[in-house]
Amino acid sequence: MRTTYIAKPADVERKWFVVDAEGQTLGRLAAEVAKILRGKHKPIYTPHVDTGDHVIIINAEKIHLSGNKENQKTYFTHSGYVKGDKLTPYKTIMAKFPERILEHAIKGMLPKNVLGRQMFRKLNVYAGTEHPHQAQKPEMLSFNKEA
Repeated sequence: MRTTYIAKPADVERKWFVVDAEGQTLGRLAAEVAKILRGKHKPIYTPHVDTGDHVIIINAEKIHLSGNKENQKTYFTHSGYVKGDKLTPYKTIMAKFPERILEHAIKGMLPKNVLGRQMFRKLNVYAGTEHPHQAQKPEMLSFNKEA
């Protein structure tokens, strides 16, 4: 009788990938990166085990949004106090912290539990072209560019 393969955490081999965000659309790139962080691109994918790989994203400041979202998109935060809600425009966050835009989009596509937080720790986002992970010998990964 054949049984379904279930990956054990010790059996998972992790790779490192570099993704260039220049000219990429935010949501499409975030969906592909979330898939790699979860491990859904591997044949050994198991929902309750972190089988994903490490992802380094460079050029986060050159990400692209479709339509008129650059002017209309806002991010919501709340302090926890009455009337403590705050809406921050996309352009303001992009000017100060371009990495957070991609991190926010990708985090929303991961599971909302301990496993999702563990997967999110394997993501590294940098605004420029330089990153300090050369020792891991990351492979360049490219997706279809939509611009």
